[in-house]
Amino acid sequence: MGSALILSACGGDGGDGDGAAEPGNIYADCDANPNECNAVPDDQLQDGGEISFAIEKNIPNWNIISSEGNVQESAFVLKGVLPYTFYAEPDFTVTMNEDVLVSAEQVSDDPQTIEYEIQPDAQWSDGTPINADDFIYNWKVQNGEDCPDCAPASTSGYDQVESVEGSDDGKTVTVTFKEPFTDWKVLWGSGGPMYPAHIAEENGGTDSPKGLAESFEWFGKNVPEYSGGPFKIENFQDNESVTAVPNENFWGEAPNLDRLIYRVITEASEQPTALQNNEVQVIYPQPQVDFVDQIDAMQGVSSHIGMGLVWEHFDFNLKNKFLSDEPLRDALFTAVDRQGIIDKTVGQFTDKAEPLNSHNFVPGQDGYEDVVSEFGHGSGDVEAAKKILTDAGYELSGGKLQTPDGKTVPEMRIRYTTGNEIRQNECELFAQAAKELGVTVNVEPTDDLGGTLVEGDYDIIVFAWVSSPFPYSGAVQLWTSDSGSNFGKYENEEVDKLLREAASETDTAVATEKLNEADKIMSEDAYVLPLYQKPTFIAAHDNVANVRNNSTLDGPVYNVAEWGLRKE
Repeated sequence: MGSALILSACGGDGGDGDGAAEPGNIYADCDANPNECNAVPDDQLQDGGEISFAIEKNIPNWNIISSEGNVQESAFVLKGVLPYTFYAEPDFTVTMNEDVLVSAEQVSDDPQTIEYEIQPDAQWSDGTPINADDFIYNWKVQNGEDCPDCAPASTSGYDQVESVEGSDDGKTVTVTFKEPFTDWKVLWGSGGPMYPAHIAEENGGTDSPKGLAESFEWFGKNVPEYSGGPFKIENFQDNESVTAVPNENFWGEAPNLDRLIYRVITEASEQPTALQNNEVQVIYPQPQVDFVDQIDAMQGVSSHIGMGLVWEHFDFNLKNKFLSDEPLRDALFTAVDRQGIIDKTVGQFTDKAEPLNSHNFVPGQDGYEDVVSEFGHGSGDVEAAKKILTDAGYELSGGKLQTPDGKTVPEMRIRYTTGNEIRQNECELFAQAAKELGVTVNVEPTDDLGGTLVEGDYDIIVFAWVSSPFPYSGAVQLWTSDSGSNFGKYENEEVDKLLREAASETDTAVATEKLNEADKIMSEDAYVLPLYQKPTFIAAHDNVANVRNNSTLDGPVYNVAEWGLRKE
């Protein structure tokens, strides 16, 4: 990844490994040491304590492996609650979760077979062992076959598994694939952690399609009273906060904190004030120039901007019959000026952002290739956009665009998450570009991004995908025709074929070639316009320890059990 820009009001080299840090300086070495910056040894930590972490959205759905519940804030809250196999470090390397697993190894190439050994003492908070039953249940609700009504966020990889079998009292799990799966470490990983099979059995079932669907829905509707991680949820106040406390039955090292509060602050502009007033001690919002400057001036607060695997984009809803016509999509994307959007939004506080020209890789990743520019999308060339429409038989009449069959293109809605000023600006700039083509686009916020996407309650929408270091399985999740995360209902048989082939390659070079070939077709089809690799921004009080940026889907909470407070 390209280096990030530090906006903290500081100098020097950051934390020195003994718990000491100059004011405003705890993140000074995060570019050089992303996995260890702000690291503080145990003897320099307070015993217990409380940290409040601001999240931008409420938690309307607790099932983060479902398409509706698969939202970043929900994943953050449950990071310390649900067990998982692998996770991403801040430097994007993939690490096995040693709290849950002793080992995870590929023991056969043909057929591809993975063997997981679960920690002997790993258990749910009610004392039920974490075992093969949990692997099997979570496979069934995500493989697209055993539970047709489950609507998982992704079936990628799970649909390539032939069998999941337990031995050694369920503490050894053997997974056999029908065909090779390039990104096997993503399965049961931090992006799709495990829900307890024994709780599913009590609330629907685990053996029939109907029972699986009922339990899958139950997990979405009910605040977890169970835990398979270092924390458990003590209290949930709707639209206000989630309070987590140590899970007294956790078998691993106990968390440092006595209490961790996830405070819902949907207006991002209010988070700096909450930080300054000590209502929260850590924030991780999308950066905006005014409050980046505001935080930079705060005493006793450090901040850091990172560039990672999070990327912003405009999406069309192809269920809109007018947007189902490719020339209109093509023209709208051509009229949008991505560099102009960057200059008026994130470019005001970092010079690292630039137009993103791939749907599957970000700059610095092996495989990143420009597959967008050749189609003119994001160029801001309004005249070229008008010619696309004219050549397709569209006409401008009374300032309104007419389709080739004489119908007026109706007003459309472009949506963004409530309180996100940058996305509001992006939407307004999109609407301005569309207006030049005779298309009226109205800007409208949503306070439930997951629900809005699942319901298709938009014509155009802007949001970010928070990716993992697994591009091949991730592409299957986002773009294949039958994926629950393909919210805009994009369909292309050739793309489906290439993506599935890429995800089933043991040769990464071949997988990358196929993925980029599919990406070019997607770009030409004008379904999603990548905008930029989104800067991530973290700010924290200087007494906060072991909290750092992680610009992957795991976010700063990837090591939440290590969070603590420095001794005064």
